[in-house]
Amino acid sequence: MVTLTDTPMTPTAANKTKTQHSVRPPANAPFPFLDLKAQFAAIREEVMDAIRRVMDSQQFILGPEVKQLEEEIAGKLGAKYAVGCASGTDALILALMAAGIGPGDEVITTPFSFVATAGAIAQVGAKPVFVDIDPVSFNLDAARVEAAITPRTRAILPVHLFGLPADMDPILAAAHARNLLVIEDAAQAIGARYKGQFVGTLGDMGCFSFFPSKNLGAAGDGGLITTNDSATAERLRMIRVHGSKTKYVHEIQGINSRLDALQAAILRVKLRYLDQWTSGRAGRVQRYRSLFDENRLTEFVSYPPVPPADSHHVYNQFTIRAPRRDELKEHLAQAGVPSEIYYPLCLHLQKAFSSYGYHPGQMPFAEKASQEVLSLPVYPELTDAQQEAVVQGIESFYRTKK
Repeated sequence: MVTLTDTPMTPTAANKTKTQHSVRPPANAPFPFLDLKAQFAAIREEVMDAIRRVMDSQQFILGPEVKQLEEEIAGKLGAKYAVGCASGTDALILALMAAGIGPGDEVITTPFSFVATAGAIAQVGAKPVFVDIDPVSFNLDAARVEAAITPRTRAILPVHLFGLPADMDPILAAAHARNLLVIEDAAQAIGARYKGQFVGTLGDMGCFSFFPSKNLGAAGDGGLITTNDSATAERLRMIRVHGSKTKYVHEIQGINSRLDALQAAILRVKLRYLDQWTSGRAGRVQRYRSLFDENRLTEFVSYPPVPPADSHHVYNQFTIRAPRRDELKEHLAQAGVPSEIYYPLCLHLQKAFSSYGYHPGQMPFAEKASQEVLSLPVYPELTDAQQEAVVQGIESFYRTKK
């Protein structure tokens, strides 16, 4: 989930000795699905300096660290405004609240995502309207969106799943034709680009998560919303502090969703490495592709195709389709190889959303994906030997279980 580079980040002088004398585990030793300790080791002193800076200031809620992070991320993504908040889930809720979406409204989204995508819609009292996915990209099938629009539709909420941009042009065209908002769930895709433009800046608002496992991860929860509209940015800032611009004066209803200064300071350090980490993740993906081809694993599983030339994938996940997925996952676990399932049950079939009346078979592509997907470790500190262990584990399962 978190991204680094093919080559490790340049450590500070204080860390060089530790890094050079570290011992790599043998290839068959268990290793983590995501090695946040390795990421931290390379930037430890910079992060600790940032933490000390905040502790010395004793300014923990919003303040200059958050403001500077907002400006730095807005500048990096090419957005006019960025508003930090307490989590990626809150980013979605704040965006929907700022748009005035509530009871009686409908929001079109994907059934194949983390629960927060639809949960945020339900949280503001609106109805999530699910549209099936494209089976290749795993993203919302843009060709199906038009048919789902009703007089109650207020917005489309596409997800850039696993770090791959959704097909935004037809989504934006459908929204503009009906005067609908587009709110991007870019929680897994910071730095991804669609036709040269960063995701999160294509629609009316973009929502990001800084959960520790994300490509840009905090030391806890955190989120952010981007927009190019000054009035929307101002409204978001008010909503995150109980609807207030002036202390104890509340003009609109809001919530408590403030990004901590400590998290902002840590994220400012990590932001400097994001491009390097993203490049490293892409290098690990390319090696997976080569190993899969060399070992003829495409006889058994399919790995994600190379993304379209106009899309830049940041690989928050490297997700394959695997027959007998659950058996394979157990086989890998016994061999010390970690893997994860994102996601084993589609949102339209979750009990939490049963009141909306969906049933099995309505989203066939999403439902099939939920039965086959398996995400493999992919981060820059992942060693060649560890990737080989992943591939060998997959090969041994299928060749011995024929």
